[in-house]
Amino acid sequence: MSVVVVVGTQWGDEGKGKIIDVLTKDADVIARYQGGHNAGHTVMIGEEEFVFHLIPTGILHRGKICILGNGVVIDPCALINEIKWIREKGIEVDNNLFISDRAHLVLPYHQIYDIKDEKRRGDNKIGTTGRGIGPSYTDKIARIGIRMADYMDKDLFYERLKTNISEKNLFLVRYYGHEGFKFDEIFDRFMEYRKEIEGYITDTNIILKESISQGKNILCEGAQGTMLDIDFGIYPFVTSSNSTVGGVCTGLGIAPGKIDRVIGVVKAYTTRVGEGPFPTELSDSVGMRLRDQGKEYGATTGRPRRCGWFDAVVVRYAAWINGIDRLALTKLDVLDRCEKIYICTGYQYNGKILKEFPSSLNIIKKCQPIYKEMDGWIEDIRGIDSFDDLPENAKRYIEEISNIVETDLSIISTGQRREETILLEENSFLNNDHSNQYKWRDT
Repeated sequence: MSVVVVVGTQWGDEGKGKIIDVLTKDADVIARYQGGHNAGHTVMIGEEEFVFHLIPTGILHRGKICILGNGVVIDPCALINEIKWIREKGIEVDNNLFISDRAHLVLPYHQIYDIKDEKRRGDNKIGTTGRGIGPSYTDKIARIGIRMADYMDKDLFYERLKTNISEKNLFLVRYYGHEGFKFDEIFDRFMEYRKEIEGYITDTNIILKESISQGKNILCEGAQGTMLDIDFGIYPFVTSSNSTVGGVCTGLGIAPGKIDRVIGVVKAYTTRVGEGPFPTELSDSVGMRLRDQGKEYGATTGRPRRCGWFDAVVVRYAAWINGIDRLALTKLDVLDRCEKIYICTGYQYNGKILKEFPSSLNIIKKCQPIYKEMDGWIEDIRGIDSFDDLPENAKRYIEEISNIVETDLSIISTGQRREETILLEENSFLNNDHSNQYKWRDT
């Protein structure tokens, strides 16, 4: 038995979808612990691209149990559309998808509030997707949210929805000039939604408890990345949940002592969407080339991602926060055309060198990256599946990342497809007995 967590080490969009897909072959249960339909996981199977927003990518593998945990916030309409899309692809979903009865709903007033509030912020906007995710989490913390268990109880849902709409309308109409919501319209629509999803709602705590007791392998996935975590990211330019490993405990009900391994997914360069400081951002032709080569556009929104060089300060911070055991390096092939490649090893701030990531927003804004220059390989590596077959300069780059971040690598992705992957460990990633044949650090 093994419980393995896959986390993003940067600002999300690291390629977690592919890594989870690669690991799923050894898993029995794939469980998502936070976020909503504001994020996307992309998987390439052959020439076909699959983009998921809520449902775990493990649904692509037959015979796997997929769970949306209590830490996820769910828009029933978005969920129904994704289920419909999955069925149209010929993928089994009805007998292997389970949704926590403790997960909270995203309701229409959450989306309107999200959009209106972001507009109100003007130049100080956060850069949300406008999907209502943040306001849903806000209601959860304010103890006025509506859970799936409440939704399944018609009378209770009626009572709570009526109270909430009355209060939300008071604010939306007076403050934002919105026309307000009609209770009957929303209630009736959500009752129709309920007919389509009620068969998936259950106490997922029981499924996870029994799976662990039976010695099954559990693969836990989240959305976004460490630098968007509500506590450890660049606040306030963050998401509204814990995207770090701690979110597994609160978002799935798995105790800390049950987690056996944490794999951090890291892109070979750095990207982010939305607002906020980004120390290694490239606003020149190099940044544009990375965006074009890496197809750096949001899987959910299509927004272009900001691109920059690899920031080892960020990833080293993420490795510590998450207790990362191994790294999975993605999109190495995007750097194929770079004659020179740079790794940020620290920040220059007020005449001092910072090796640790600061918490102050104003300090982060003023930090200047300190770079180590490395030679590129100017060679097509896409599809290489053996470390030994990589160009020497690519090997040196990987080794340097491992050394600076102080974490060994276990997976290297050399392309979008499932098979375009280098596996550096001899045994299953979900087996506690691991043997990595490539050791680059003194441990």
